[in-house]
Amino acid sequence: MPDLIAGKVAKVLNSRELVINVGSLGGVEVGMVFEVLDKKGENITDPDTGELLGSIDRPKVKVKVTRTEERLSVASTYESHQINMGGNASGLFGLESFSKQLLPPKWVTKYQTLKTNEKTWEDVNEDECYVKTGDPVRQLVSRSPSEKEDGGANPDAEH
Repeated sequence: MPDLIAGKVAKVLNSRELVINVGSLGGVEVGMVFEVLDKKGENITDPDTGELLGSIDRPKVKVKVTRTEERLSVASTYESHQINMGGNASGLFGLESFSKQLLPPKWVTKYQTLKTNEKTWEDVNEDECYVKTGDPVRQLVSRSPSEKEDGGANPDAEH
């Protein structure tokens, strides 16, 4: 297996895009997927002895490269989920107005966004994943053809 490409977040551009400090000269191509990692990782201790067994990488968010230059790449979040912005799809009558409950469902795609405390091109709305300049990134291995590549988010995944 070839070495995976690693780099760092050079700049958070907006709520969905960031710049990685590795580009085409480093082997990055459009469509490659990277995960932004927590710098600290997660220390794992033995439950019986309390001894430190090691540390594992802790992913924050996945991004897909949309543009490359020689020494940098622009990548964007791509995982999404559908939410109902229309009528009551479940048939349960809750706090919504009765008239809205009678409307048909209106499904909207919401993309995962980056959370940052740095100044960006736009305000960041979601409080899921803090991403900072200097965060490490690592290329993800391509999925096998048998795995579904629909870009859907795993709601149980930790960010």
